[in-house]
Amino acid sequence: MSIIMDAPHTTDTARELRADLVKRAAALRPLLAGNADATDRERGVPAENIGALAEAGLLTLMQPARYGGQQADFRTLLEVSREVGRACGSTAWVTALLNANAWFVGLFPARAQDDVWADAPGARVAGVVTPSGTARVVEGGYRVSGRWAPASGCAHADWAVLGVTRPDAEGTSDAVGIVLVPMPELAIEDTWFVAGMRGTASNTLLGDDLFVPAHRFHSVPDAVEGRYATPFTDEALYRAPFVPAAALVLTGPQLGLAAAAVDLLTERAPQRALTMTTYTSQTEAPTTQLALAHAASLADSAQLHAYRAAADIDEAARAGAFPDYDARARIRMDAGMAAVHAREAVRNVCSAQGASAFGESNPLQRIWRDIETGSRHAVLNPEVAAEIYGKSLFGIRGTVSVMV
Repeated sequence: MSIIMDAPHTTDTARELRADLVKRAAALRPLLAGNADATDRERGVPAENIGALAEAGLLTLMQPARYGGQQADFRTLLEVSREVGRACGSTAWVTALLNANAWFVGLFPARAQDDVWADAPGARVAGVVTPSGTARVVEGGYRVSGRWAPASGCAHADWAVLGVTRPDAEGTSDAVGIVLVPMPELAIEDTWFVAGMRGTASNTLLGDDLFVPAHRFHSVPDAVEGRYATPFTDEALYRAPFVPAAALVLTGPQLGLAAAAVDLLTERAPQRALTMTTYTSQTEAPTTQLALAHAASLADSAQLHAYRAAADIDEAARAGAFPDYDARARIRMDAGMAAVHAREAVRNVCSAQGASAFGESNPLQRIWRDIETGSRHAVLNPEVAAEIYGKSLFGIRGTVSVMV
């Protein structure tokens, strides 16, 4: 099934690239699904998955074409990570985050981008943009220290994007920033012990007194307002709004988890009786029919919200028009509602399947754990998103969070 909400000026070339990349992701589903239990049990995405995704070009969706990347758009990232999420939530999350962090690199000065990709076009980037570290000014750059979590995909990355504060720059646009650090300079502490999205290995990165050259620092307040350091202003992808893009990329894996749950109910219901009733097949029971209808509609609603947000982001980027505060507030609301609707779709399927949905041999319990965890990422908090959006509708702006 396809939901056509797309940016009005998407080119045929972009759509053809998207269709090809989604087809590549679909071809990997048997492999990824076959490894999904091990991914969850062993708390890490297998190298086999990462290798297959890389070979298919699915870890370079947001990398500039100048370095051999796909330089696609956000709708493409959503569709690819949705397709991967139909097979494995953790692998989809890592796919989405490695691509999103590559997009962050595309906002930096040319010299910083060269540091990452000029000599290693296959380099991958993890990161935590929450300012959990500090940067101290020294000659030629900064000395950076901190602990950053959760760093999804860090086990498969060559570089990290890390959030920092600069106490010396308090009150200026440089008070909060993101920096680029090679992964070999960081330690990884195994801290990711969670109920869901276990395979993302979103562990903690540690750095102590690391030297970061000045060109590898980017102001977050500047980024939030669309003032990026990249000199390649003709590249539409890197004109997209910072916070809406960062929020939206998290919804793709959840769209996939919702679709996977609907698929499971559709496939399994015909072979199962409805316990303690006269129905020999669940498909005959109105309760199951209604549950499937509601779950499928919720999954569709999640897609519609996410794809509308992607259309707004991609169209603004193509036009070179930075969305105003109210538009960004609505996009954040769309991302939050996509997560809520996807989560509710899975819950409906679990209720329809009863206690058996939570048997360890049933993949539905892993889907449920993954979406219950992933949908609660702070930037997707639906209550915060609703407050920001509701205030903006009344003309009240900037009182809840700077991350809009």
